[in-house]
Amino acid sequence: MWEVYKKGYKAFLQLEKSLSDNSVEAYLHDIEKLTTWMQLSNELKTPKQLELKDLENFIRWISELGMTAGSQARIISGLRSFFKYCLQEQIISINPATLLESPKLKRSLPDVLSFEEINSLINSIDLSKPEGGRNKAILETLYSCGLRVTEAVNLRISCLHLDVGFIKVIGKGDKERLVPIGSDAIQYINIYKNDIRVHLPVKTGNEDILFLNRRGGKLSRVMIFLIIKELARLADIKKTISPHTFRHSFATHLVEGGADLRAVQEMLGHESITTTEIYTHLDREFLRSTLQQFHPAFKL
Repeated sequence: MWEVYKKGYKAFLQLEKSLSDNSVEAYLHDIEKLTTWMQLSNELKTPKQLELKDLENFIRWISELGMTAGSQARIISGLRSFFKYCLQEQIISINPATLLESPKLKRSLPDVLSFEEINSLINSIDLSKPEGGRNKAILETLYSCGLRVTEAVNLRISCLHLDVGFIKVIGKGDKERLVPIGSDAIQYINIYKNDIRVHLPVKTGNEDILFLNRRGGKLSRVMIFLIIKELARLADIKKTISPHTFRHSFATHLVEGGADLRAVQEMLGHESITTTEIYTHLDREFLRSTLQQFHPAFKL
């Protein structure tokens, strides 16, 4: 019976909310967890039969499985979205998730690479291999533009306006934004596009996709992750690194350099300025050294 609810909810997320496929899958996965818990409890209720205490017991269960507070909060957000949909569609008359409390979150600060570390990582690329030129173009673009990894793998040739120093990025919810792109990234994109990509057998449907794998298909997000992990190993960088590290570093370096937070928000494609504000808290040592250098009370 839950398949009917999931099908309707999926259509709602795709059509009404215009969410990406990845976001839709994440929301549906939250509902899968809830139904799995009910099956294990031998009490498969309909959305109308579920009460607040049921949802609280479910959250207690995922907590006991060892799920982090951040993951729990995300699942609770997914449940709220689902029951809001049910209320809107008159599947339920009372929303059991209204009073469901999220666990208290500690705002974790992601690892950030210094400019020197980014150079060291990029310089570890073997440019004698065709994929080396591609990987250099990808990493230069990630750092130059602060892209999400999904935005990078979906970047289209038709969205490149390199002659005027901009690229058009399609972000979350298919929202478009124009982002400035640096001269190094432009140089390596042109090298890849004109000297390497032209020799690939491009798969049908991928003609406009910029970054391709050896078989001419679109790169996966996991592939970008593995490329960066290997380069971090070669560069002997011990920090926890992912493609998102480049985005964090891009934003942090801008804010540290005195960039306006609204401009950073626009470039990152953040809907809320609150999300961008995390970058004002990132480099505690940078702030401390600034105080020690310029504040009279710290000059001891």
